[in-house]
Amino acid sequence: MWKTLFSCFLLATFWGCQKAPSTSGTEQESVARPQKIAIAYTVQPQSTLVHVALTKGYFAEEGLEVKSLIHTFGKIALQSLLDGQADFATVAETPFMFNVLKGEKLFVIANIEASGLNNAIVARKDAGIASASDLAGKRIGFTPGTTSDFFLDSILIANGLTRKAIEPVPLNPEEMQAAILDRRVDAVCTWNYPLSEIKQQLGANGLVIVDRDIYTETFNIAAKQAFVQRHPETVKRLLRALLKTEEFVARHPDEAQEILSASTRTDKKLVRAVWSAFNYQVLLNQSLIITLEDETRWAMKHQLTKATEMPDYRNFIHLDSLRALKPDAVRFSR
Repeated sequence: MWKTLFSCFLLATFWGCQKAPSTSGTEQESVARPQKIAIAYTVQPQSTLVHVALTKGYFAEEGLEVKSLIHTFGKIALQSLLDGQADFATVAETPFMFNVLKGEKLFVIANIEASGLNNAIVARKDAGIASASDLAGKRIGFTPGTTSDFFLDSILIANGLTRKAIEPVPLNPEEMQAAILDRRVDAVCTWNYPLSEIKQQLGANGLVIVDRDIYTETFNIAAKQAFVQRHPETVKRLLRALLKTEEFVARHPDEAQEILSASTRTDKKLVRAVWSAFNYQVLLNQSLIITLEDETRWAMKHQLTKATEMPDYRNFIHLDSLRALKPDAVRFSR
């Protein structure tokens, strides 16, 4: 199971094979002088572009020497950035939103994945769940502060329920499979790969509740604002590498899947099974602000934050670097 295979990664840090002299003081913005950066990213398929860029050497081609910090999901990848361990992190918009509300000065510099099918609830039919309305009174596992948290409420509201109608059970993604198989919960709200593995384990006893129209997940590259402002050329190098990777993944999906399988030690069949749920593009879209604002209203309504005013999320999305490299990838109005 993925949680066993990936547990060895949680503390893993390693430098890429390319060598470069260390830098100090003000960044020298030239490709002739490689820059050392640390990227916190996940074993989830949402981080595919980073895995492929590392394997294909696209970061090295852009003069970046990458230290990899691999985590099981984006919330803890972002935390490693906040703790000063990483310069960039891959993360969904929900943990990003919560940290902006806490006062963190962050930027999204690009979206690297989007999906309306990656989040779902998987329920046990033998717990008396035949439809979404049957979730009332049931124990449902979710991961607080993540897309799982927001998607759970979205599904409930769409089916005439509220969080008060269920028994929410906080769980990390790697805990969910055991929890539902052991009947400690009746359903779980999660993402891939746990989502697909739980579906497989439950077989005919599993019910998948999903609605692609109520929520689209975005997975993003985030950085501290001060880093982006101090190192503009490094940001562009990173984005150039990811744009190369986007093109490669689109043209060679089979090879990209092989790379992701090897990089994350995930069964190739599982990688292929979930592949079509994801759209791997490097872009910045106006819909990101709409989602962040929707989630902020949700967080305030349910008192999940101490913040009481809507941030101007335009101040937390860095447009200039991607716009300079690929203007049509920035679909924002000011």
